[in-house]
Amino acid sequence: MTATLLETRTSRGNVTALMVALLAACVAFQLNASMLSPALVTMGNELNTDQAVIGLSQTWFFTAAALFSLFLPRLSDIIGRKKILIGMMLLMAVGSVIAALAPDVTWLFVGRIIQGVSGPTVPLCLIMLRSAVSNPRKYGTLMGLITAVNGGVAGVDSFVGGYFAEHFGFRSIFWLMVVLAVVATALIALLAGESKPAAGTTMDWLGVFFIVVAVGALLTALNEGSKLVGAFSTGTLMLAIVLVAVAAVAFYAFWTVEKRAKEPMVETVHLRQRSTWAPLLTTTLTMTGIFAVINGIIPAYVQAAAPGFGVGPTEMSLIILTPYALLGWLVGPISGRLAPVLGYTRVLRIGMLGSVAALAIIAFFGLSSLPMMIAGTVLLGIMYAGTVNIMLNGLGVVLSPAGNPGFLPGMNAGAFNLGAGLSFLVLPAVLVATSALGDPKASYLTVVVTGLVITVAAFGASLLIPKPVEAEVAE
Repeated sequence: MTATLLETRTSRGNVTALMVALLAACVAFQLNASMLSPALVTMGNELNTDQAVIGLSQTWFFTAAALFSLFLPRLSDIIGRKKILIGMMLLMAVGSVIAALAPDVTWLFVGRIIQGVSGPTVPLCLIMLRSAVSNPRKYGTLMGLITAVNGGVAGVDSFVGGYFAEHFGFRSIFWLMVVLAVVATALIALLAGESKPAAGTTMDWLGVFFIVVAVGALLTALNEGSKLVGAFSTGTLMLAIVLVAVAAVAFYAFWTVEKRAKEPMVETVHLRQRSTWAPLLTTTLTMTGIFAVINGIIPAYVQAAAPGFGVGPTEMSLIILTPYALLGWLVGPISGRLAPVLGYTRVLRIGMLGSVAALAIIAFFGLSSLPMMIAGTVLLGIMYAGTVNIMLNGLGVVLSPAGNPGFLPGMNAGAFNLGAGLSFLVLPAVLVATSALGDPKASYLTVVVTGLVITVAAFGASLLIPKPVEAEVAE
């Protein structure tokens, strides 16, 4: 009995130590991703450039994050997950130093792209957690806690970034990122264990090249396409078309290489399975339907004098974005705990239906009533940020093939970024197209309803996701 108790205590201690390290890494990455949002104006002023250029620095950060997410989880299976995570944190620190010292916007771009290497932090942390925690209920709870960070650090990240930018300049934010990255690196080195289930396998670098070109070209095409929303340009349209063609050719080459490779990055048989394409499709559609609504459309509407409510940016954050992020943080561990008991796909679908209801409240009641708008975004925080986002990240881990655990989490991270790009392409395009009708409120209604319809399609796709039986337990 004593030996058993000692073993339990040791196991709990090891998991607690691992969680401290993983949470530190996830918080460092999330702040790296979101803390600059309120500082973009300050960055433009201090670097003597316009907001469009500063916005591109964010675009390139997220593009780099998406591309590195495609293959670093697989590489970590081969050379060591702890080693890769430490390398990601160190490069995050290096990129932060470069951005903090940037004499001009070019060096800011360099720093942000290097920071983008940390893109697969959350999926890699989930993979490391799954290899350390065998109990499905315990894993679900801890998974929810880690993934909830991905929705924002309890809503305070934007306020911290805004405060630092206002009082100390934008460079102070990057120096804070350096400190956080170094602390996370030290904690991972001291507290996390190493695992490399595919040790001895050769990395399929040719396959990596083609999938990175395919996704990179597609994301860049989406970014170019978004420019057409504000001002049509034949040159921009042609560039977007060429990039889509490059993406299609590169993906075909990737498929061909994977069929012939002795040790492929992913076996094509896995790409044909519902356990692969169904969650990727669901993730892409969900992000397309919701991401721009909560991160762009609603904040813009609430702040607009007409037809919105004329609320200032700080107050808007307090009543809209902070409750949304905070509830995601609080509900995430609960939905993670319920997932192995009720079923990952069932909890996902409950969250999807709740998200549809939230969008309906926003569309049909919130555009005319600020309290109803707040109620809709609160429900969206619970159902999307605290439930759907958790389950989609979790399914990427528990449905990944046993012989290639890093494959699906990496591809799913790419689907999150692809969906976000599509969201900011499709929904603003709808807003601009309907604004010619002369009724601004009707334009916003059409946009939110469009997001609702896409989210309903995402719910339909979720019905095709198979149950991850091995990750679930009986009631």
